[in-house]
This record gives sequence, C-alpha cells and structure tokens, in this order.
Amino acid sequence: MKTRFVALLVALLIAACSKLTQENFAKIQDGMTEQEVISILGSPTESNSVNVLGVSGTSSRWASRDAVINVRFVNGKVALKSFDKPGDAGSG
Repeated sequence: MKTRFVALLVALLIAACSKLTQENFAKIQDGMTEQEVISILGSPTESNSVNVLGVSGTSSRWASRDAVINVRFVNGKVALKSFDKPGDAGSG
C-alpha cells in the first residue's frame, strides 16, 4: 500500500513538472487571462497580487527542478513572461 502511494506521488510530481516546457511557454500570449495560463501550466508554485489606484497586478511563478516560468498579469491579463532553466548561466 505504501509503495503504491509513493509511486502515485512520484507520477503526479513528474506530470506536474512536465508542463514547464519551452513549448508550453510559447503558448502563453500577451492578453491571455490567468485562467488560460493555469490551464496550460497548472497552478503556480507561488503568486503575489497588489492593487494600486484601480490597477491590479499579479506576479505568478511556476518552478521545477528543470525550469522556471514567471508571468506578470495586469488587470488579469498577461503583460510580461519569462522562461529560465536553472543552472544555464553557470554551465559551459
């Protein structure tokens, strides 16, 4: 029973990480809603929101061992995005 649980947990973690690809990153377009991005990447690892003078801003981050995707939303729509692979800067 414990072995099955561990196997299921590992499978879920692998499935979650596999969404953080350059292909999925390329699907994210300016103007998409937060829900549209979540449908592509899944729920963010972390997210912070602020409201200033009637403008709402959210910074969401999806992180795995292999990739980090950051998306900035303004009034609920994609305004800026970035894709990074941890360790790329120091390799070579």
